[in-house]
Amino acid sequence: MTKFALSLCVASALTLTACTDPGYVAGSGEERDAYRQTKTGAVIGGLFGAGVAAATDNNVAIGAAVGAGVGAIIGSELDKQAAELREDLDDEVRIENTGDRLILTMPQDILFDIDSYTVSSGLRDDLGKVATSLNKYPDTTVQVLGHTDNTGSAEHNQALSERRANAVADVLLEGGVPVQRIETIGRGEDQPIASNLDEAGRKQNRRVEIVILPNAT
Repeated sequence: MTKFALSLCVASALTLTACTDPGYVAGSGEERDAYRQTKTGAVIGGLFGAGVAAATDNNVAIGAAVGAGVGAIIGSELDKQAAELREDLDDEVRIENTGDRLILTMPQDILFDIDSYTVSSGLRDDLGKVATSLNKYPDTTVQVLGHTDNTGSAEHNQALSERRANAVADVLLEGGVPVQRIETIGRGEDQPIASNLDEAGRKQNRRVEIVILPNAT
């Protein structure tokens, strides 16, 4: 089989997986495939392995198999970590497993008082649990991203988002997460996930995201 043909096969497998995997949302009343992200990681890893092997003139099939194995391991670890965090954290913390990363979204209204960047005492406990999870799964890097709505000036919102991201990162550091694993980013009002035209949308936009990224192996 040529490299091009095998690449097409792997790509077809990815498409088939996406089409046949239901991936229902927990709590929707439908059964959810508990291993969806593991399988997704395996397919992504297979594509990566095949691509690397093709680029280096190595055996493409071997590269795809090795890559699929690595991807499956990463996907399995993310599945486990996400399940544990859902058990441990407040229901208002949204946890999304995309197959190659975990995204924890914390509404700023429960993290901070208005126009403040001091983490509320109630959420420090949840952030401590996140730190414990990060220490249990050390093969990851962490991005802490602060977001605001568009109330006030863009300059004020940018500075506030940076301070809030740093405040959340400080709690993770206090929980023992090494500083070299954490990156803080302020997005200000630039990446809304809802309309800023009403309070319900602005509330969604005021948030801090903790993105957990598996390290390349």
